Amino acid sequence: MRAILAPSLIDRVDRDHQQPDHEFLRRRWVVAVVLTVGAVLLGISLSIRPGDPAFYPLTLAVALTWVIGALLSGPLHLGWMQFRGGLRRPIITPLITGLVTGGVFVVGSLVVREIGPLRDSVNDVLAHARYGETWAILAVALLNGVAEELFFRGALFAAIGRRHAVLISTVVYAAATIVTLNAMLVFAAALLGLVLGLQRRTTGGVLAPILTHVTWSTIMLFALPALIR
Repeated sequence: MRAILAPSLIDRVDRDHQQPDHEFLRRRWVVAVVLTVGAVLLGISLSIRPGDPAFYPLTLAVALTWVIGALLSGPLHLGWMQFRGGLRRPIITPLITGLVTGGVFVVGSLVVREIGPLRDSVNDVLAHARYGETWAILAVALLNGVAEELFFRGALFAAIGRRHAVLISTVVYAAATIVTLNAMLVFAAALLGLVLGLQRRTTGGVLAPILTHVTWSTIMLFALPALIR
């Protein structure tokens, strides 16, 4: 297990992503503004009644907010991981990490579904998946997964600096979901955000977090509605 996960979560690769002070300060200002706007839009989108057509343009607006903010903040990097004494783009290992993380959430759902308040919180989120078109919900989930990684593990992570970037980015990622007033969504964001933050620190880029996030999202979309009713 360590041989599989260490290159993605533990063993850091060397990189030089230094920015001049004025560019670093500008990145922080952009991130702060976009984070505020994106969190508000996220809260609005998830408060929409399940089945309402407005859900799709609102979630698209959230994704575009994260993407535009990430691109405006400064340079983004795909990242590398160690492989047999050399470096390669992180692809297979992040996909495996996404499967493992998704499996942990699936097992956890078997417990959550037996606890009424927690089950209701999860169902509030899954309602959109149950009432919407599967292909459209999948597209929205994957698009937002990519967008969130570009911003939170790309722009935000770089704006934090060298100290405690994993912890701070995870806390901010979870805090951004508080506006949804859904405790289980905040918990899921914290747990997933920690894994993705470790990947970002290890690989130095957003590719690994993106692949893990979209894999996890796909598992959640197809597994949880059947397990939690």
